[in-house]
Amino acid sequence: MKKFFAMLLVGCLAVAMFTGCSGGNESEPEAPTLSGEIEVIQDAQEDEVEVVPEGMARSYLTGEWIDEELAAKRPIAVMLGNTTAALPQYGIGEAEVIYEVPVEGGLVRLMAIIQDYENLEKLMSIRSCRHYFVHWAMEYDAIYTHYGQAYLAEDILKQSYVDNINGLDGTIEYIVFSRDNSRKAPHNAYSNGEDLAAGIAKKGYDTALDASYEGHFLFDKDDNSEITLDNGTEATYIKPGYAINKPWFEYNAEDGLYYRYQHNAAHIDAVDGDQLACKNIILQVCDWSVADKEQGYLDINTTSGGHGYYVTNGKVVPITWSKDSITATTNYYGEDGSEIVLNQGKTWICIIQNTYENEVTFVEE
Repeated sequence: MKKFFAMLLVGCLAVAMFTGCSGGNESEPEAPTLSGEIEVIQDAQEDEVEVVPEGMARSYLTGEWIDEELAAKRPIAVMLGNTTAALPQYGIGEAEVIYEVPVEGGLVRLMAIIQDYENLEKLMSIRSCRHYFVHWAMEYDAIYTHYGQAYLAEDILKQSYVDNINGLDGTIEYIVFSRDNSRKAPHNAYSNGEDLAAGIAKKGYDTALDASYEGHFLFDKDDNSEITLDNGTEATYIKPGYAINKPWFEYNAEDGLYYRYQHNAAHIDAVDGDQLACKNIILQVCDWSVADKEQGYLDINTTSGGHGYYVTNGKVVPITWSKDSITATTNYYGEDGSEIVLNQGKTWICIIQNTYENEVTFVEE
């Protein structure tokens, strides 16, 4: 496999770069360099009057047309285990957005953003919270769903602006969560759409998106064409570089999707056996530190700002990102300083620790 790495030019960055942090390495590796520009099309789109199909609205999560009542609903942001003991997962294929984020011990945990959760047949394996996941869940006005938490998350979970469904909450534990006896705890906690809805009702949470919510991403509104990143660098094999699950994405030029693999096999949803795939991949490079050396808990800095990469249709371009506070939305920018526009479809966001950025791969020979 051939790795494409070099230094990002500081002058190309529209957002001030972050400083390094302690991650166990004496020096921070050089950041990969890529060239290319993202088409700036949002201004032209805003001038056009969009024809809205009857009873439909654009999804805030994918940019696609969906039922208008569903589009107005708050999604859930559910924590999913990703070790071999937690596989195969159930219900993950229904996620419109997935975050893949390092946790302790070199593992990663997934957070799936799912809007149509009430129709879920089974959602497993639901695992515990790490505090930085909550920062991202709030960006979608999501109801955060988890089974327990690391002690570092206790304070933020108590905040009035965080609506969460917790398997350790005795008022809803047996309403929402069940155990699959074919697996060992803690990898066997699951739920379904009916039970999730019952727990949300029991907690009294509003299921409608806040009136002030404006969405997370900018999507291409042209239903008949796509952003192609013609000036980008080839990106047909994306390896985020995580040490244990060793995931990768392979680009299929026939349908324009990236298909997901990990643990030396296709990454599937056990509900239907289908392999996971997405249209967009964002690799977001973050500062990090060890918050608890004894237990190995990490602190991923979600607000430092920095750089990353946007991948779609077989190409990749450099981007920068910023997040003004833990409750604010993360925004992604092209080299010209304008917010990037994503292709319609599902998005996978890989959080990359800055000291391991040199493990990222974009092509395979």
